[in-house]
Amino acid sequence: MGEGEGAAPTPSCDLPQECWELIFNSLGHHSHLESLSLVSTRFLSITNHLRLSLILTPQTLPSLPRLLRRFPNLKHIEFPELAGTLDSPLRHLSQSGLDLDSLAFPNQTHFPFLGLAQLGQLIRNLRKLNCSKIHSLQDSHLDLIASSFPLLEDLDISFPQYTSPINPDGSLGLEFFPQRVTDDGIIHLSMNLNKLLKINLSGNHFISDKSLLYLSANCVLLREVVICDCDFITQNGIALAMRKCENLNCITLLGIGIPSIDSVFQGAFSYAKNLCDLNISHSFISDELLYSVAEAPLPLKRLGISRCYNVTSAGVFFLLYKHQFLEYLDLEGANFLTDDCMIRLSKFLSCLVTVNLNLCSRLTGLSFFSLLRSCPLLRDVQMERTNLGVEEEFDAVSVRNYRLKALNLAGNESLSDECIDKIASSCPNLQVLKISHCPNITEEGIQNVFGHCRQIRHLEMNYCRGIGELDMQIDYPNLEVLLVKGQGIEDEALRIIAKRCPALLQLDLEGCVSVTKEGLNEVVQNCWRLREINLKWCQNLKLDAISLLVFSRPSLRKIVPPGVCTVTDNQRNFFLRHGCLVCKD
Repeated sequence: MGEGEGAAPTPSCDLPQECWELIFNSLGHHSHLESLSLVSTRFLSITNHLRLSLILTPQTLPSLPRLLRRFPNLKHIEFPELAGTLDSPLRHLSQSGLDLDSLAFPNQTHFPFLGLAQLGQLIRNLRKLNCSKIHSLQDSHLDLIASSFPLLEDLDISFPQYTSPINPDGSLGLEFFPQRVTDDGIIHLSMNLNKLLKINLSGNHFISDKSLLYLSANCVLLREVVICDCDFITQNGIALAMRKCENLNCITLLGIGIPSIDSVFQGAFSYAKNLCDLNISHSFISDELLYSVAEAPLPLKRLGISRCYNVTSAGVFFLLYKHQFLEYLDLEGANFLTDDCMIRLSKFLSCLVTVNLNLCSRLTGLSFFSLLRSCPLLRDVQMERTNLGVEEEFDAVSVRNYRLKALNLAGNESLSDECIDKIASSCPNLQVLKISHCPNITEEGIQNVFGHCRQIRHLEMNYCRGIGELDMQIDYPNLEVLLVKGQGIEDEALRIIAKRCPALLQLDLEGCVSVTKEGLNEVVQNCWRLREINLKWCQNLKLDAISLLVFSRPSLRKIVPPGVCTVTDNQRNFFLRHGCLVCKD
């Protein structure tokens, strides 16, 4: 029988596309898809289909039609800040056949009326729209949004920008006074967007309680309202929304309470029976308001009272005693907090996952370790610019928190190697550590951190004067982001970084004046996944160093060049055609 004659066909070893998609998605960060796309044309096709989001830059905007054809399953698109209009790009988007869920075009100098009108005719299923900080936003624009996207659930129209009506001679030029967003525009929105779940009204100075009245009446599904810097929205209007919106579960009210808290407002919390997220930061409030929140039957999970005035530890203590299931707590700038106070409060925070204690200048390591002991679910601690390190001693031997992943200790000038060693040994699974502007930490402290925390992937140690060199003794295969601004990093340190940290995605060397092309070459040769590098004020680097990076490391997507290195527009476009954006600044 001849070779192959009568033999069964060899089964294919390839997997169905659905299996490949599950495998690729399990890899996590979307940057992994890029290297996979280089393996074969089939892998390229699969990764193109897996991309769901796209953030455009002014340089890549001309390639939009090609990008829309390449990525047929895009759900989220964000446009950059442009000097011109977005009408033409939005027309391309409307003709793409995409079924978009989310669109963002913040910070635009013109509202793209014509382009958005055409988009609304062909893409009607949009759920989320962000047009914050748009210049000259007005009621007619809101009318267009309401009629074009009836299924909208999340709308951000915060902080529109307007040209000042003040003439050079100081007079008020009423004839040039632009149209603004008013109650009429919000009323029209409310009557057409009956599926609205979230709206951000911040910075709209000409809307009043009337807007909240109609939103409460017409948007019965409304769950989240964000109000900041709205001059004519009063506490009565907010109280009305809490009483009328049965589904309301998140309220952000920044800067309320001047001159005083209204009794009607305080009493409204008892009606907001689904409220689980409350942020009243940057406000002049009292313990009486906290008592009202504490006594209300709320399923509170998240609480923000950062930088609030006229609040004492007594009000905070009573509130946390009544709501012991908080998962997120923001007490930034609460200078009344002491270690003794935090030790008492931590007993009520057994469910806490994230806490922000930045700028609480009286807190030391005693508070930190008390939180570790009392909060077994804690994953993220922010203690920037506190007083860590001034305590004489503390018992950290028995404290271990294996869930803590992120820790921000920047700006703690008394933080020492001994203290950071004890902290790191207590958080062995730490992944993100920020210790910038901590002058007493040395190379020994950094070595101890890596010795205890082998999973660190993000390290910020900008302007740490005590760190002269990086003498890494072992490999750090998980480190992806390294920020060392203003350090005395030289070529030898870069050689060690390149050797020990092959998985780097982002490297910030701003102000590292001793770095040369030779040191960068070590990074290029070893950090095969590098996507972003900042070389601002690296005075020993010239244009050829930028060329070296772009052509020797294809994974690079963004470079901030040294100030002494002048990159022309033609050169920048040339680099961009090779996939890398070289910033102007």
